[in-house]
Amino acid sequence: MRLLKKRSPSLAATTLHTLDTLAQHPLASTLVAAAGLMAAAAVVNRRLADKAQRDNPPQGRFIDVDGVRLHYVERGSGRPLVLLHGNGSMIQDFESSGLIDLASKDYRVIVFDRPGFGHSLRPRNVVWTPAAQADLFKDALAQLGVEKAIVLGHSWGASVAIALASRHPSMVEALILASGYYFPTARTDAMMAMAGPAIPGFGDILSYTISPILSRLMWPAMLRQLFGPKSVPQKFDGFPKSLAVRPSQLRAGAAEAALMVPAAMLSAKTYGELAMPVTILAGEDDRLIDIDEQSGRLHDEIKHSKMRRVPNAGHMIQQSDTADLMAAVDEAAAGTLH
Repeated sequence: MRLLKKRSPSLAATTLHTLDTLAQHPLASTLVAAAGLMAAAAVVNRRLADKAQRDNPPQGRFIDVDGVRLHYVERGSGRPLVLLHGNGSMIQDFESSGLIDLASKDYRVIVFDRPGFGHSLRPRNVVWTPAAQADLFKDALAQLGVEKAIVLGHSWGASVAIALASRHPSMVEALILASGYYFPTARTDAMMAMAGPAIPGFGDILSYTISPILSRLMWPAMLRQLFGPKSVPQKFDGFPKSLAVRPSQLRAGAAEAALMVPAAMLSAKTYGELAMPVTILAGEDDRLIDIDEQSGRLHDEIKHSKMRRVPNAGHMIQQSDTADLMAAVDEAAAGTLH
């Protein structure tokens, strides 16, 4: 007896059946379409991130500190000068500004990619507060044979610089703090909006799908806010945007945006303990931070500090007013000669 084979439905019939099912369930249809778009975006963002890293290979060296692989650039000789960049940034910020070239004429300049930025790793078993980063850089500098250094921090890097000075004062000869955020305030601006990718689980989805696309679209507006009222200088073209909008770096930036207020709340208790020379710089027209509420108040709290208001300057004074920053370093160095 011959058995009859059951005919399988044709591809066309299967497709029609699927489409009919989705048409009857519009919510399911929307979810399927959204999942498909998110998956496609993740693939594209991963390829763009890989390309960005190929196009912008490490220019410095690596050091392994407490299980963290840190990328750093060292240039020049003389008294050590450590530069700490802000949130979302990397070594190329100081590089493109010209500050490294200027400072390396007289100093041993050491610039780190902070954890999660540039080519440094950011292990996820640590909450990378300013204090945690300060301890990391203390050990990194010890490995590099640095016992004492002048430390310059910009923006979020200023918070790390203060933590380094308060937790390891013997290592910090003088502090130069530029465009910093020092006291907790209600943060409802774009910086806090960046914190979405820091949410566990959900944040990873955002970081690898939507956030890189939005960051590319918002890049011009963000630069206007950072540099205004001045225009973006041509030298900033050397800053690799493609590295800055990688999923991993966006997630690191989001984590630091989320930490801004609690970190300032803890750090504010230590400012009165700082005994080394402190120079505070801020652009008078900073659109990101209220300099009276932040830099001005810090100057009042640290009685022996010096403060410079940079006229017609915004948040990115290391780019727009590089000479002012260099002058602050030289003044601090001259004032601490023994």
